[in-house]
Amino acid sequence: MKKNLLAIAVGAAVAFPGLALADGPTVYGKVNVSLENSDVDDGTTSEDTWELNSNASRLGVKGDFDLDVANLKAIYQAEFEISVDDGDKSGQTFTQRNIFGGLEGSFGTIKAGKFDTPTKKAQGKIDQFNDIGGDIKNVLAGENRVSNIIQYSTPKLADMITLNVAFIPGEGDDVDADGEADTDIADTTSISLVAEKDMFYGAISRDTDMSDELIADSTGVESLDITRLAAGLKPGNFELGALYQLAEETEGDGEDSSIVVSAAMKIDRVKLKAQYGMTDGDQSDEEVTQVSLGADYKLAKASKVYVYGTQLDFDLADEEETIFGLGMEHKF
Repeated sequence: MKKNLLAIAVGAAVAFPGLALADGPTVYGKVNVSLENSDVDDGTTSEDTWELNSNASRLGVKGDFDLDVANLKAIYQAEFEISVDDGDKSGQTFTQRNIFGGLEGSFGTIKAGKFDTPTKKAQGKIDQFNDIGGDIKNVLAGENRVSNIIQYSTPKLADMITLNVAFIPGEGDDVDADGEADTDIADTTSISLVAEKDMFYGAISRDTDMSDELIADSTGVESLDITRLAAGLKPGNFELGALYQLAEETEGDGEDSSIVVSAAMKIDRVKLKAQYGMTDGDQSDEEVTQVSLGADYKLAKASKVYVYGTQLDFDLADEEETIFGLGMEHKF
């Protein structure tokens, strides 16, 4: 079934790019490819490498249709990552991204499958270097796409507020790292409250017993409780963003506190952007920082070329990675 769906999607994308077929799915995707130079220095040796990277390029189908019951609508999405550089993603041609089925009505939306958690989505568009070397996932935990997740989202309240509540059955895994199998319906939870109005964006979220690992203060426990606060403003041609996060091991002493701030300015077709991220380990006193600068040049509404540089530094470990990249992104 998956192969047939992909074959249909590929065929439609080639023949009718960006087309929403009548009473059928919308085929969409993104190609983001960059040539990058990476210099990794671990304090004793340095390695300089040139690579062509695919940067989470993707192909998907999505859609909805009316049902004959209580004004309900069926919704669905099947999205796969593709490797533009070499056609190989961990030994596969396609790897699963956000895939779900669900129902939508006056009560809100419920969906189930594999997709980004409410905490990951709570970042909004604060990450100016998403999917490339300056991505905030390099400096903080919480950027999770998980399997077996069920989520309910309210309709927009007061024309600006949405509550998202997601839960994940343990299905026999030890999700809270306490040495025992978890079999309840909501062994892991992820909840967010999001407010959007005009130029303002704000969100607060909370994950409990989320399968993840700390960046700076890990003791090997792969289960975290995460609290995230995010805010963004878009006054005119400016974009400003800030994020604060506290992540704690559920069965360990490790604790990361993180901040991210970002800014961008649009001048005609050019977008200049900058970002700083820092995570501090409570027990280890390790400090991880990431500084990124870049510029996008808009070729068309759904197409751009870009250049960027980013430096990721682990203070106590005396490790540093510097990346310079030149790329292009085309959405369809």
